[in-house]
Amino acid sequence: MTQADNIDAYASETGAAIDAAASLDEIEKIRVAALGRSGTVTQWMKSLGTLPKDERAAAGARFNQLRAGIEEKLAAAAQKFEAAALAARLATERVDVTLPVKSEIAGRIHPISQTIAEVVAIFGEMGFRVAEGPHIEDDFYNFTALNIPPEHPARQEHDTFYFPESAEGHRRLLRTHTSPVQIRTMLAQQPPIRIIVPGRTFRSDHDATHSPMFHQVEGLVIDESTHMGQLKGCLIDFCRAFFGIDHLPVRFRASYFPFTEPSAEVDIGCSRAGGELKIGAGADWLEILGCGMVNPKVLEYGGIDPAKYQGFAFGMGVERIAMLKYGIPDLRTFYDSDLRWLRHYGFLPLDVPSMVGGL
Repeated sequence: MTQADNIDAYASETGAAIDAAASLDEIEKIRVAALGRSGTVTQWMKSLGTLPKDERAAAGARFNQLRAGIEEKLAAAAQKFEAAALAARLATERVDVTLPVKSEIAGRIHPISQTIAEVVAIFGEMGFRVAEGPHIEDDFYNFTALNIPPEHPARQEHDTFYFPESAEGHRRLLRTHTSPVQIRTMLAQQPPIRIIVPGRTFRSDHDATHSPMFHQVEGLVIDESTHMGQLKGCLIDFCRAFFGIDHLPVRFRASYFPFTEPSAEVDIGCSRAGGELKIGAGADWLEILGCGMVNPKVLEYGGIDPAKYQGFAFGMGVERIAMLKYGIPDLRTFYDSDLRWLRHYGFLPLDVPSMVGGL
């Protein structure tokens, strides 16, 4: 029997075995026996070097044709078994469309939204109403009317986001605080005024404790008999209500702001023992907000007679008090849009306070 006869006989024998195979496992065994490392066809291919030069080309062509034919038959048989397996699976794994759908994970309220709602609810119980203003401001509302001098660092390019200069030579800017709303409110109405102003603000800064965009809450009270004692009582009650500590130590430390005189920083009692911050206990202090009596120049810019009226104002960073209350270590995570973070620190919608329901 010639080599060609051996090849034809092997091709016929292997084809019959493939046709008779009853499973994918048997198909795989046939493939290994024929085309595996030690398979018959593989060994024949390796023997080409022992043939005379004038026979190698013809023998190589026959071996390649044999290999291609076997591979084609194996692929067709495997496809047949895979299709049969899929059909059997589809016949047994049917979907019951009458079953209820899988419930989705409930959404979460962002800690910033939660904190603003809490602050507004507390001051709402004190008689404050919410006021808002534009994010894009004029220099007058953002700086001049708040008694911020031209040489103040906050007016510099490295601190403030300015828009290109207009044809008239004016430059608008992204507000650096929510205080412009105080001026707009004073110009729009006469005292008594009692507002709380939550909103976004923008400054050119970014690190673990600063963000180019952040949130503030400002408060303003103006009346004929407003005094420093009312300011202190208002903020002491707020701090204790917000942190949920009835006897939270609160102190007022003299400071300076262009828009208030006298001015003060508000500190709350805390402990830093063992490197852990604990609010409400210990001999340490932590600054959380600034306040003071409204500067008479600011009242004049707002169209209010400082000889008849006086007021107090205060402001705080929403992210800062949220980080303190809820143990959030890095301000940048507020804006990472990480759903895992939000599921951990977020709040269910029913947990959000309101000015009607309070805390």
